[in-house]
Amino acid sequence: MPELPEVEITMRTLAPHVKNATITQCIARTPKLRWPIPIELAKLCNHKKILQLTRRAKYLLVQLEHQVTIIIHLGMSGKLKLLTHSQSKTVEKHDHFDLTLDNGYTVRLNDPRRFGSILVTQAKPLSHKLLINLGPEPLEDSFNAEYLANLAQNKTKNIKNFIMDAKIVVGVGNIYANEALFLSKIHPLTPTSSLTKAKFIKLVQNIKLVLKKSIAKGGTTLKDFADSNGKLGYFAQELQVYGKSGKPCPKCKCQIEAIIIGQRNSFFCKKCQKI
Repeated sequence: MPELPEVEITMRTLAPHVKNATITQCIARTPKLRWPIPIELAKLCNHKKILQLTRRAKYLLVQLEHQVTIIIHLGMSGKLKLLTHSQSKTVEKHDHFDLTLDNGYTVRLNDPRRFGSILVTQAKPLSHKLLINLGPEPLEDSFNAEYLANLAQNKTKNIKNFIMDAKIVVGVGNIYANEALFLSKIHPLTPTSSLTKAKFIKLVQNIKLVLKKSIAKGGTTLKDFADSNGKLGYFAQELQVYGKSGKPCPKCKCQIEAIIIGQRNSFFCKKCQKI
C-alpha cells in the first residue's frame, strides 16, 4: 500500500507539472473504485485551473479555482502516472481515470485492486468527512512528545496500534511503525500508558526520522512503487527489522521475531525491545 512517504513523493513529482494547468477533460473508465466516481465530477472540474496540489495524510488534494477540490486516494495498489498526450493514447489494464490538461500532460490513475478513490467537493476540503477527524501530520511541529504523552494517559492499547491510529497521528504505516519502534528500543506490545516521557521523545524523533529518510530515498519499494515519473524508491534497502523475521538483529545479532498485531505483521528484537 502506498504510505505517507510514497504519497508525498507522488505529490512532489506531479505538482510542478499540474500547477496552473487547466483541466480539459475528466475520463472515468471505471464507474466505481472504492466508491462511485461522482457523476458531477466532469461538470465541476472541466475547464478549471489547478491552483495547487497538496497532501493531507494519504489523500492528494487537487485544488481548483472556484473552490472545487478533487480528493484522490491511492488505496492498496494505486499509482498516479504523468503521461504526455501521445503516451496517454495507449490505455493499459487498470487505467481507470484520467485528468487531461491543457499543457500537454495527462494524469492517470492505475489501480489494479480498485481500492483507491476519486471524489470531489465544493466545501473546504479539510472539513470533508474523510479528513476532518484525522490527527496531526507526523512531520509538523504539532506532533511532538508532549502531544503524544498527553493522549497516552490511561491508555492500555499497545504502542504499535496507538501510533498507527490515524486519529492520533496520520501516516505512520506498518513499515514505519516497526522501524521507529525498533530504533526507539520499544517492544510493539508495550502498553502505551507505561511509556516514560523520555521514551515518547525518542519515539517521536524516530517516527520523523524514518519518514524523512523514506521520502529522501524515494519511498519504500517492496513491490512496485514508483513515483509519477516512474522512478523507484529505495528506502527498503535501509529497513532494519521490517520483513526480516529469522535474520540477525542489526544491533545485537539476536534473531528478529515476527508476530501479528492488529492483523498486521510486526517485527522486533526481543533483546533490544523490551516491554
